[in-house]
Amino acid sequence: MRICEKNMNWDVIIRHYQINHRPDLQRQIDWFRRQPSLEHAIKNACYALNEKGKRYSHQNRIKLIPMQSAYKTLFEESDQITQCGSFHALWIIIKRLKKIKGIGELYIYDTALRIGAYLNLYPQKIYLHAGTRKGANNYGFNTANRDWLEMSEMPKELKGLEPREIEDILCIYKDKILPIKGCA
Repeated sequence: MRICEKNMNWDVIIRHYQINHRPDLQRQIDWFRRQPSLEHAIKNACYALNEKGKRYSHQNRIKLIPMQSAYKTLFEESDQITQCGSFHALWIIIKRLKKIKGIGELYIYDTALRIGAYLNLYPQKIYLHAGTRKGANNYGFNTANRDWLEMSEMPKELKGLEPREIEDILCIYKDKILPIKGCA
């Protein structure tokens, strides 16, 4: 069966996301908003620790040494981090971690999202990493030589969502382009 990419049913994807995945993202955001200090937020974000002290599953493969280096680097940049006026400014600082072997785009985004939650700074764009880039490409977005997509590029069905939720959807459903009835 051929997949009709232009006629995807975003409503089904969004509904599934809202029921099955949005609560997890919100729990993560709430956990980081409740951190007692920036130092705790940086530490838990760099070590990818959830409210139970367990590592988030999609960061299980990252070795401890790169996480320690990330923590040391960001802890030393705490003053700069507190002065960030936007998620994008925070993401730029955290993006410097890419020079650490074993740290990739997903880790950078997730770390920025978690620290951003503590600082009440949230994405205004859809940041790309391997998963979201693949999803965005599969859904017909142009990601060539880009680190993010703008909200203005999103179809009307996605515009009621937060950019962090769209990032989540593009990543989670990257391989789930829905076949549409009547597509030959």
